[in-house]
Amino acid sequence: MTTERYERGWEKLMEVDGKGGTNVIQSLKDISPDLGRFVIEFAFGDIYPREGLDLRQRQLVTISSLTTLGGCEPQLTVHINAALNVGLSPKEIVEAILHCVPYTGFPRVLNATFVAKEVFKERGIMMQDQQKDSSS
Repeated sequence: MTTERYERGWEKLMEVDGKGGTNVIQSLKDISPDLGRFVIEFAFGDIYPREGLDLRQRQLVTISSLTTLGGCEPQLTVHINAALNVGLSPKEIVEAILHCVPYTGFPRVLNATFVAKEVFKERGIMMQDQQKDSSS
């Protein structure tokens, strides 16, 4: 039985993460289905729908937080894809990661940058094209 909170969370998860969100929840079914439910109900049912930040801003905060934490490369992959899904440009994503250097250091920012590079590659996004567009 699903609750209104679960339904609201699932809908927001699909809006933001799409297939990546589905894959995360599916990967938890055989080991910790409750963790998947917590992600859906709490993160996407309670936190994401709040007023005050739009989805683009929420993804910038999420990417910055995961970069700063370090060791969150699988989650960064999901959320960099989500950031693209909600309309952030690759340049905005790279700038958010780069902005973390003075606060978290080069190793974590390098790791996050390489995750972004891989996501962009998988999605056929060429950063050289982005840089040319922004300098025009």
